Amino acid sequence: MSGKHSAGCCGTYEDNHHGHDHNHEHGEFNLRRELVPLSIALVLFLVGLIFNQPLHDTPGAIAEYAVLIPAYLISGWSVLTSAGRNILRGKIFDENFLMTIATLGAIAIHELPEAVAVMLFFQVGEMFQGFAVGRSRRSIKALLEVRPDRANLIIDGVVKKVDPEKVEVGDIIVIKPGEKVPLDGEILSGSSQVDTSALTGESVPRTVRKGETILAGVINQTGSLTVQVTKLFAESSIAKILDLVENASSKKAPTEKFITRFARYYTPVVVFLSLAVAILPPLLIRSATSEQWVYRALVLLVISCPCGLVISIPLGYFGGVGGAAKRGILVKGSTFLDALSDVKTVIFDKTGTLTEGVFQVTNIAPYNGYSESELLTTAAIAESQSNHPVARSIVEAYDHEISDADVTDYQEIPGHGIEAKVRGRLVLAGNDRLLHREQIEHDTCNVEGTVVHLAIDRNYAGYILIADRIKSDAAIAIARLKKAGVSETVMLTGDNRVVAGNVADKLGLNTYKAELLPEDKVDAIEEYLHKSNNKSKVAFVGDGINDAPVIARADVGMAMGALGSDAAIETADVVLMDDAPSKVAEAIVIARKTHSIVWQNIILAMAVKALFILLGAIGIATLWEAVFADVGVALLAIFNATRVLKVN
Repeated sequence: MSGKHSAGCCGTYEDNHHGHDHNHEHGEFNLRRELVPLSIALVLFLVGLIFNQPLHDTPGAIAEYAVLIPAYLISGWSVLTSAGRNILRGKIFDENFLMTIATLGAIAIHELPEAVAVMLFFQVGEMFQGFAVGRSRRSIKALLEVRPDRANLIIDGVVKKVDPEKVEVGDIIVIKPGEKVPLDGEILSGSSQVDTSALTGESVPRTVRKGETILAGVINQTGSLTVQVTKLFAESSIAKILDLVENASSKKAPTEKFITRFARYYTPVVVFLSLAVAILPPLLIRSATSEQWVYRALVLLVISCPCGLVISIPLGYFGGVGGAAKRGILVKGSTFLDALSDVKTVIFDKTGTLTEGVFQVTNIAPYNGYSESELLTTAAIAESQSNHPVARSIVEAYDHEISDADVTDYQEIPGHGIEAKVRGRLVLAGNDRLLHREQIEHDTCNVEGTVVHLAIDRNYAGYILIADRIKSDAAIAIARLKKAGVSETVMLTGDNRVVAGNVADKLGLNTYKAELLPEDKVDAIEEYLHKSNNKSKVAFVGDGINDAPVIARADVGMAMGALGSDAAIETADVVLMDDAPSKVAEAIVIARKTHSIVWQNIILAMAVKALFILLGAIGIATLWEAVFADVGVALLAIFNATRVLKVN
């Protein structure tokens, strides 16, 4: 039996599954490899059990030893070697140690079938654990499958297939129809439909064209694309996400930390209690025999193994992370799953999160003698240097070539707008606050909608009205959050109060804060954090590009549709792979189900252990019952933990 699981059962599961367990990390759980030694041990065990008396009656019981000791070593080798290794490292009191002394003690009092049964059934439990971990990994595998394995690199006009890790920034690659995009880059020529479902869960193909960014991991469907690489493979969004999923288990939840601490104190207590059961009654009670009480002590040791707890808790959380990944929700670790289950306040950014962030000019209102054409032209040239969605919408509405020479002295004024010289004239473009700050006279303060006011040479020139659509499932998302028990839904925006009020009313939000500067959003989060307590967490959901400080400050920071944003992947605790706000409620439901399953396992394991420890101490439970109590609890806990993968 390979030793790759056994250490995992006794407090080092985490080490196994992201340090040493390469068999699971880089391949499927190999059932055949597990079954072969287990089957041999089982056959020997059954022979030894069925023919126990005749085997025992041979001189010195040599035949019994010849059949059952190999069965013991085959099934228990990983436990024995792990116990030895851990003793050398100074970690004496662990589950391997408990099982080793219990089974060696059973052999010493000539209870060989029981000793083999302990090891054999333990390995059956381990096999089921391996299978369950493999299942959780398979739920993440759809995500891991997006890792591209080759790139078509153009070298001196010739296309060569190479490993994506060997491609440099600035290299030109070709992506043919049906191929996976190997690296992040900018499209130099071609247009195509791309399937982003492996990354985002979004089934509708997206069209990409020349000049746009394309991300590693999506599948090119219809046209051939020539792409200039903008990031090394190791720095691409998909590489970061794969790394994030693989290392999710390193961020341990308080429940996991509690169990690790519990096992540290629990195991020595059990060992010394068993010693007392073996030694004291024969000394204090006349009729008590050493053999009888040593047997009871061994039963106590086997029953006391915290196997069900130590396997099922990390497995429960791992299942939760896997179940979420299957739905395009990346949770960076079990600690954030626990925090998500306590979320009572969800705060949303507006633009790009609740609304589509696709702005269109709907009205141009010139003042003081300016024409619509002049107003739009001036605004478009001034805004041409900005990447803000509102600025992009004005440039798109203008739809003419803009020369960089027309714009000088451009500067952004955070939370207000921009200032620039357009063909020698000073232009201010921004919100109402900008006009008040610069003391520009105007009488259009309460325009309904997203508005860009313009002042030319410090004279008010008019405004441009821009509309942003609410996302189709935003209202459903808010309703689902309320159904999931979230008591407060809040929206923060830099937009004006009228627009914010309209969006909040349409979506059924509890409250909103409008006309906020970036630093005001952090202050707003602080205010809600101050009002919350340990059992009432605050989540912030943003689009991840300019919300990094607020995402970082919340109890649970969630970045939405942020696959292309490094800041989001680095900063957020939860990355929602697509643009659907309803994923927030889904993440909370998965987290609550995971939390509930983990605690069901803790209560089940402790209750059964307590009952059988009592029965073992008074002599009712034998070593056979001890084995079934230990393995039975572990298996029930494992099966219960895998339920989290089936969250509806």
